[in-house]
Amino acid sequence: MPTRREFIKQVSVAAGMTAAFMGLGLSPAQVLAAGEGRWYMPDEGDKHQQAFIAFGAQDAIWEDFTVDVQAALGLIARTIAGYEPVTVFCRDSERDLAEEHCGTKNVTYVITELDDIWMRDIGANFVIDDKGGLGAVDFNFNGWGNKQRHSKDAQVAALVAETEEARYLRSELVGEGGGIEVDGHGTGIMTESSWINKNRNPDWTKAEVEQALKERLGLRKIIWLPGIKGKDITDAHVDFYARFVKPGVVIANLDNDPQSYDYKVTRVHLEILKNATDADGRPLQVHTVSPPLKPRQSKFSRNNPDFAAGYINYFVINGAIIAPEFGDKAADRKAFDLLSGLYPDREVVQLNIDAISAGGGGIHCVTSHQPKV
Repeated sequence: MPTRREFIKQVSVAAGMTAAFMGLGLSPAQVLAAGEGRWYMPDEGDKHQQAFIAFGAQDAIWEDFTVDVQAALGLIARTIAGYEPVTVFCRDSERDLAEEHCGTKNVTYVITELDDIWMRDIGANFVIDDKGGLGAVDFNFNGWGNKQRHSKDAQVAALVAETEEARYLRSELVGEGGGIEVDGHGTGIMTESSWINKNRNPDWTKAEVEQALKERLGLRKIIWLPGIKGKDITDAHVDFYARFVKPGVVIANLDNDPQSYDYKVTRVHLEILKNATDADGRPLQVHTVSPPLKPRQSKFSRNNPDFAAGYINYFVINGAIIAPEFGDKAADRKAFDLLSGLYPDREVVQLNIDAISAGGGGIHCVTSHQPKV
């Protein structure tokens, strides 16, 4: 299987966005201009209505790993369904296969065309207004800067909005859900490498990007981490570097492998976070979690520079934390204990998702959620 950085197949984002509006027949009332309404993005730990998964692995991208990725997606879907409803987006031709993997108990299916599996990046970013209304923000997915085919995935956010009868809010920015981390009380954490990048938002200044994000997500302050461009297909999404546990409390990735390109940047991030305050002027309490130094060796991890062995890419759901494990017993246990301590009211469930990690992503990357209004 080639690395994701080697898989370059550019598709016009304009065509994808046009299809998202015209193909779904969204009415003018559903499409709101930026700045209309008072919306905010809740914390991921707030009550969910449901979770979403895209059962979209295909041979053209995943080659020999396709069946393994499908099995991993099914494992994640079935695990989540034990705690909250799951909606699986899948191709019509794979409806039975998706059901075989993801199950039927507490799971529903929506038929659509898909390019890939990264639901966090292609799906709607839900927001709530001050009257309890539900909005769905579309950040115009363009394949992480035209690095991969995406014309079908570019339509998914609008489809989610239509399916869930949410107000469709199209941003002027290009970006992805994995690049967004919020505390639900006005503070966000973002990486400059993914948002302030010519492959997404050419000719936008940092101040302009920040203002647009604040308006669309209801933020009062954004803590910017530098990230690192070009090392992974996402240009360093924040959900592999820093997550809010709750307002004022952050868990940060600290890479202890001196040979890793993340070794230096995670230390820079840590210093920024330790010296930062949130939108209410509160200093952040920062906890760290480190990737395993000895993940299990398999066809997924061996000689694969894209293998994403990071514990921080977990998914917070109703009553549980769905997190990865990598076969390093000591590191797995340390991550389990930390998450259990930080989320005492939730059960921590660790899953083997090595097939997905082989493509540079994790559990948070392949899931998204709808807050309960």
